[in-house]
Amino acid sequence: MATIGNATPLISLDAVVIDTETTGLEPAKARILEIGAVPLKGGKLAEGAGKRQLVNPGVPIPEATTRIHHIDAATVADAPAFAAVWPDMAATMSGAILIGHTLGFDLAVLKRECERAGLPWAAPRTLDTRLLAQVAEPHLGGYTLEHLASWLGVTVEARHSALGDAILTAKIFLALLPKLRAGNIRTLAEAEKACLALSGVLDEQHRAGWEEAVAAPHTRAEASLARIDAYPYRHRIADVMSAPVKFIAGDRPLGDALNRMAREKISSLLVGPAGAAADARLRVRDTGIVTERDMLRAISERGPAALGVAVSEFASRPLASLPSAAFVYRALGRMSRLKLRHLAVEDENGNVCGMVSSRDLLRLRAQEAAILGDALDEADDIQALGKAWALLPRAASGLAAEGVDARDIAAVISRELGALTRRAGVLAERAMLADGQGAPPCPYALCVLGSAGRGESLLAMDQDNAIVFAEGAPGSAADQWFARYASIVADILHEVGVPYCTGGIMAKNDAWRGSMETWRGRVADWIARSNPADLLSVDIFFDLVGVQGDGALANELWRAGFNMAQGNAGFAKLLAEAAGSVAPGITMLGGIRTESGRIDLKRAGLFGIVTLARVLAIRHHWLERATPARLTAARTLQRSEDDISALLRAHGDFLDFILAQQLADIADGLPPSNKVEVKRLSRDQRVRLRSALGAVGALDTLTRDLLF
Repeated sequence: MATIGNATPLISLDAVVIDTETTGLEPAKARILEIGAVPLKGGKLAEGAGKRQLVNPGVPIPEATTRIHHIDAATVADAPAFAAVWPDMAATMSGAILIGHTLGFDLAVLKRECERAGLPWAAPRTLDTRLLAQVAEPHLGGYTLEHLASWLGVTVEARHSALGDAILTAKIFLALLPKLRAGNIRTLAEAEKACLALSGVLDEQHRAGWEEAVAAPHTRAEASLARIDAYPYRHRIADVMSAPVKFIAGDRPLGDALNRMAREKISSLLVGPAGAAADARLRVRDTGIVTERDMLRAISERGPAALGVAVSEFASRPLASLPSAAFVYRALGRMSRLKLRHLAVEDENGNVCGMVSSRDLLRLRAQEAAILGDALDEADDIQALGKAWALLPRAASGLAAEGVDARDIAAVISRELGALTRRAGVLAERAMLADGQGAPPCPYALCVLGSAGRGESLLAMDQDNAIVFAEGAPGSAADQWFARYASIVADILHEVGVPYCTGGIMAKNDAWRGSMETWRGRVADWIARSNPADLLSVDIFFDLVGVQGDGALANELWRAGFNMAQGNAGFAKLLAEAAGSVAPGITMLGGIRTESGRIDLKRAGLFGIVTLARVLAIRHHWLERATPARLTAARTLQRSEDDISALLRAHGDFLDFILAQQLADIADGLPPSNKVEVKRLSRDQRVRLRSALGAVGALDTLTRDLLF
């Protein structure tokens, strides 16, 4: 079983829930009579897989304890001793998180039994439902299993049997998760950190002779991914694809396709619609592929007559594809999972623009890190999605250790956030069908906004999404369908670990959902406003990118927004004013301004740079999303070039500092944020930080100079 990382969502844990029945309540003297264990697989209870094992303690069983668990000498007379049963139980628990109720007692008894039997004991990684319940609700009247079952609405069955109590504990753990999530405790390390804060309870358990029921997350060695080849994370599929594409009209005979492949020394041809012209633009959804293997199979099954049959009859569909802007590791993962030798590449409008083959990627063999992205694409439920999403911090940590620039890592994170949102959209469509709501009423695009759209997301994120659909007025049946769909998407993302947007920038809200006509009217209304207060949060619309559905629809809307705002300096100025001022990061004496030892580098740094770059792109009609690309375009104005260069460097430095802090915080069981602890920076890093904060001081002047 793979080692479970600190960032694993609690909803996706692989765990074993245990309980023991013993001869007494003193850990040093108690002997085990029964062990019950039930697995949680990807956050789901597998009751049928539970184990119950009686144990002969070799000592008398007090009548007082028998009255509780109904185990007497006759019950265990033919049961094996602990030494005989423990190896199998230990194998069941190996590599999993161990969960129990008042687990410190069980651990102490198990450890003592191992010592008596001369067996090795290794402290597992653990969670205790008694502690988790107090974290979730500090003011309950009690924390026994009965108290918690009543509070959480869990039915109590087979109480005081080891397996029955293990199953009850597992159900209580799962019922606690929404309450923990409401308190911003989502991951394994965050749960450990929160439980450790219950020092009074832990001290009391320690005095009773119990083992530690929870350990500090940073004391656990986080399993790193195998050494990462950074190339697939630095380069896009567009860098390695073959273009232009080679295709043949679907009504041509297979023999023509074979002759062409032999003549041009290629291993596949795309198959377009019947009669398609040689220079046609092929939509991925309308295209198939025929390969050398397909031709050999056709001739083997039909003989020479196959060469006269229309090639479309032998084409494979649907055509597997990825966007040209996706990273190479995405192609590695997709081809590895689907066992493909060829993969189509599509542009932002859904047209085929290139191909990659296994030969192209031969030197970039798939590895654990490379299949990160496709783990999201094949997840079939929320638990699997959360488990795949938990790989992201580990991959980011591995890339940072390899010296990959934070901008490149942010681009990977953004791509995966887009993939997560896309998969949430797929699962939401399935849920709508299962609920009798039907299929989407018209073409649509689910989009991400803000840092995800710009390719600049780090590990502290929330939801920013929108939907554009082909037709339907506000409140229409189509709009209502997409409102329900968007609500499911938001709930899935929230459960997996991307919280609801506190500013409400989510497609489930009316302002961020609409038909193309509705959106055009909305943007026109924005541009006509004259008060900055009316334009709060509007700016991130101009970072929009489609991730699910009809990408051409999303791209059309994004370009339409830029076209409508083209040349309108007043609108760009209002957007800048609506964004607000940058929090000063330097004190009057030249020091770094902190609060509780940390500085929020989003508010004091990134925010202002991103805003300036965006409003300049809107004002001057630069169709770019990424902040560095927008700032680079600003150099063409041939004004304040030194200040622009300083902002480019500062942007990269801020991302470096924030990402490093986020990785450290995740390792320590803290939720990642944009607040950087200054004392952990080296002297050289502090010099860089002061310089970057100083560059931000020129933003007001640059805004005035470059907008007009």
